[in-house]
Formats: sequence, structure tokens, C-alpha cells
Amino acid sequence: AVGHKLYGNQYRENIVEKLRKTAEHCDCLQCFFIIHSMGGGTGSGLGTFVLNLLEDEFPEVYRFVTSVYPSGEDDVITSPYNSVLAMKELNEHADCVLPIENESLFDIVNKIHQMINSGKLGSTVKPNSMVTSGAGSAKTVQEKPFDAMNNIVANLLLNLTSSARFEGSLNMDLNEISMNLVPFPRLHYLVSSLTPLYTLADVNVPSRRLDQMFSDAFSRDHQLIQADPKHSLYLACALLVRGNVQVSDLRRNIERLKPSLHFVSWNQEGWKTGLCSVPPVGHSHSLLALANNTCVKPTFIELRDRFIKLYKKKAHLHHYLHIDGMEQSCFSEAISSLSDLIEEYNELDATKGGPRTDPSRLKIAV
Repeated sequence: AVGHKLYGNQYRENIVEKLRKTAEHCDCLQCFFIIHSMGGGTGSGLGTFVLNLLEDEFPEVYRFVTSVYPSGEDDVITSPYNSVLAMKELNEHADCVLPIENESLFDIVNKIHQMINSGKLGSTVKPNSMVTSGAGSAKTVQEKPFDAMNNIVANLLLNLTSSARFEGSLNMDLNEISMNLVPFPRLHYLVSSLTPLYTLADVNVPSRRLDQMFSDAFSRDHQLIQADPKHSLYLACALLVRGNVQVSDLRRNIERLKPSLHFVSWNQEGWKTGLCSVPPVGHSHSLLALANNTCVKPTFIELRDRFIKLYKKKAHLHHYLHIDGMEQSCFSEAISSLSDLIEEYNELDATKGGPRTDPSRLKIAV
């Protein structure tokens, strides 16, 4: 309430001025990127206020949002409220959302940590690498290594924007992601997976075989959200590859992976590919896979359940309702918006496993 209604209105002119000045310096303004967290009041409130502002001021420019979703043991008691209120804004005003879960980031960092300790990733770990603390001592599992978690998200953004920054044989405009991966405007939540994940670890990593890299991108261990896309329905998928990789390698791997993935009947060829010739530092190649998949639904259901637990007792509502412009109807609208979204995913899931019907082709009279 404070972030969205109070600070948003208070700083509106300042924010608009900064945005306009920055936009004027652009030769080719592709899209806006918003990075925010969903659990806290400022990230969810002010973050989505800026999203609305961008739509008002630059209606033609696409809005990409990277949203970090809170974990179950989140220390912000009102995070379910913040997240569901923010979800309504994302549903209505974002063109593309990359949900990222804190738990997934934490798990990935722990896995890398274990592999380093077991010696699987080579012997040298520099003292100031992102997986270790500033002092050089390895972080304990209990402590959340935020620098390393943030580093994973940074690598996601680096891979996503590499086509705009480097040359490549098949460069991809960021807007093409939204154009090709979002068949229904509200279903714009994309599951991202990165490989190799060890770009954030300063270690001697054995270079994975190219085909293995593609397989890894579709395994749960490499995803930035805890979900299982292989057993859910794909609407579309994008593969953004960096390094010395040929179009033939891409095609071969898509053909290899396709039989194990369930695509909607009307978009069996829903693959978008991008090739950038410059790999990340220290690697021969890397891959970012973005999937529009119904597997994001459980994340939203869990969020709704946590919201309802608080809301049915009207717990902590007074923190919101004393702010001007914030009414109880905002909460009921937000939860119904989330429920509608879940229902849309349910309807798509219901079509999974049905007979694949190819559209009848036009008959041309000769």
C-alpha cells in the first residue's frame, strides 16, 4: 500500500523525468526491464507502480519483468498480500514475466557449493568467487548467500540481452520473445533455465558436451523456479544459445528433445531460437531456455493458498487499509484475478493428452 499508493504518487514526476531522459539517449528503444521482488512492500508496490507508469508513458514499448517470488519460510509476514496484489498488476500491465523463486536460487547455490567441496568441479576456487563469502571462507548452508543468488539472476539477464550487445548469426530482438512465446496476453509467465549454472562459480569447470547442455536446460536442476515442465503442457519454447554453436546443432537437439515434451496441439512447432557468437567469460558456450508452460500453475496456487490463510482471518489488513486509496476491494479483486489466471492454466491442462488434430489444409482446385 505504501509503495504503490504513497511513494508511487509522491515520486511519480521524478520517476517519469528519469525515464524520459534515459529513453531519449536510446538509439533503438527495444523494451523496458523491471527487476523487483514480490514479497516486500517496496518491490511489489513501487515495482508495479513503475510498470503501470511505463505503460502510460510509453504504451508502444514492451515491458519485461523479472519477479523474485518469496519462499515458504519468508520472513515478511505480509508477503502473500504483497505478492497477490502485485500479481494483479503483472497480469494486466506486463508483456512478459520471468518468475524466479528464492528457493530455487538457494538450492542451486547449495548444489554448486557441494560440488566444489566434493571436488567435482575442479580443485581451484578463488577466495573472492561469488560462491564464497568476501572473507574467503565457504558459506554455511543455513546462511542465504545473496550475492551468489543475485549472480544467477544477473546471468539470466546477460544471456537474455546478449543478442542486443554482441554479433551473432541468428540474433534475436527481445520483443520477439514476447511475440513468439505469448499466445494469450495473460499467460505471459515464462519458466527460465540456465546452463551451465557454474558461470557464477570461479572454478575449473569441465566443458559439458553440447548435447548435454540442451538436456540440462530441460532438467529441473537448472530451473530458476521449482516446477516440472516435462509433465506439463508447453505453449512455446525459446532457446538462446551463446558461443560457437551451429544452426544444425540447434535443430538436431530440438528434434531429439521434442518427443519427450508435451506441446499444445496447435503449436507443435513453437520453437524460437537465437544464436549469439560471443560466449560468457570462461565458457565455450551457454544456453538460456525460456518456456511458456503450464507448470507455473502450482506456484500460483501455493501463493493463493498462503494469501487465503491470512485473508480469511483479516489478519494484518489494517497495515494496508489506513493508506488513502487502498480499500478492501483491492484484495478481493487481486485474488479473483489470480484465480482467473489459475483457471486459464487449468483449461489448457485439460487439453493435454487429447488427440492431436492437424488442421485441415485448404484444397486448391486445379
